[in-house]
This record gives sequence, structure tokens and C-alpha cells, in this order.
Amino acid sequence: MAAGPDSDLEQGDLQRGDLEILGRIRTASNATFLARIGEVEVVYKPISGEKPLWDFPDGDLAHREVAARLVSEALGWDVVPETWLRDGPLGAGMVQRWQDVDPEQEAVDLVPVDAVPDAGWRLVFDGHDDHDRPVALIHEDTPVLRRMAVFDVVTNNADRKGGHVLAMPGGHRYGVDHGLTFHVEPKLRTVLWGWLGDPLDDDELAGLARLQAALSDGLADELTGYLTDEEIGMLVERCKRLAAAARFPSPQGQMPAVPWPLF
Repeated sequence: MAAGPDSDLEQGDLQRGDLEILGRIRTASNATFLARIGEVEVVYKPISGEKPLWDFPDGDLAHREVAARLVSEALGWDVVPETWLRDGPLGAGMVQRWQDVDPEQEAVDLVPVDAVPDAGWRLVFDGHDDHDRPVALIHEDTPVLRRMAVFDVVTNNADRKGGHVLAMPGGHRYGVDHGLTFHVEPKLRTVLWGWLGDPLDDDELAGLARLQAALSDGLADELTGYLTDEEIGMLVERCKRLAAAARFPSPQGQMPAVPWPLF
């Protein structure tokens, strides 16, 4: 099963047009490339370049990334950029529209402990950097980032690093790199713990209701092309539990609550 781009006008071109690799993104742990389809720049992650993961034995990163986009659409928050599967020079893989971030904005930051802003930010934890200087991990306190944190809970995102939050011009925030999602065991590892225990607001509960309705109305069937039946069942269960609790959860399981490295 192959997901297509959102735009009907561009669907054929983006799905079947020549995909030209422009260069490799060396900071990624798996084979990741900047590419171009016509005039559209994209990120291309071939399945052939994925490293096997002992703790994610089912499926592959590419299919989970597309599943994450489908969940993002159902929530109605545009957390994940347009993402689909298609063939490329190195075989089938995930393709995602490239996003030009605003270099003047940071949604997640590491600052000296005496430089934590008084308002507009949430503290995740205090620690020490490589030079043993006291620092604080913080993230902005905004509705758009709260929605990303809710998305991470329902998708069981095991890898929400600071660098996986893209600060866009105009204030929107995109989340990327969702290959480590949808595990059936608690795996949530994120830098967005600043709202731990806080009640969900009406907008967040409405998004959860939209996702639950979509899962009952065909989305669960669509996800069978990307996830196992057990993974889909646990996605449904996580939505139910979060909606019933109506607040941001605490860390669970035996794994660290934050990814490493943080960025």
C-alpha cells in the first residue's frame, strides 16, 4: 500500500516523477537524502538504508513515518509534514516535503540555569553539560507544541528529540523523524515533558475525539498497510486512556523518559 501526496494537482508528479538525489544528510542515523521531484525539495529515506532495530522488530521506519502522518491528519493539527511512500533511486522509501525552518526561532532549547525565561517556557529538567556547567532543558509553552506532545503520546513516540521539532515562520511547529513510533509497549521518550500532569484543554480533547472517530470510520483499516494489528489495537487503546485521563501522562516503562542525545 502506498500513500500519495495530499495535493491532487501534484499527486501524479510527486508519486511518479523522477526523484533526483541532491545530497546525503549526514546527521541522520539511517540513510537520509535531500532530493528533488521537479521543483519540490523532499527528504528521501530508502528502506534499504535502514538499520535493523532489536526493540522495533516489526515493520520498518518508512511505514511508521507514513502512519504518523495519517494520525496527524486525523487529529487535524498538521503536526507531520506531507509524507508518502514511493520508489526512488535506492528503492522504495519514505518521502516527505522539505521544510525551511526559521533560523531565528527555537522551540526547544538548552540554556544556563540562570537564564530560564520567567514566562512562555516550560522547564523539563536541570542538569550539567559536557563542561559540567549547570544547564536547563526547556521548551516553549504554546498551543501548537502542546498538540505535538499529545500526538507523541498517542503514537508512542520513542524519539522526540529537540532537533525533531521544526520551528516554522509564522509560529507553526512541525514534528519529523517518526520511525520509532507505535510500539505496543510503553516507549514514550520525549523532550516535551513540561506539561506533565496538566489537564488537556478543549482543543486537545476535540482532536482526540476526531482521531477516535477516524479510527472507527476507516483509518484503522487504512493503517493495516503500515502497522501490525496489535500496534493498531494499542493505538486505539492509548487514545481511549488519554481521553479518559484528560491530562498529560507521566513516564512509564523501564526506558529513560528522554531520548539521547537530546538534540
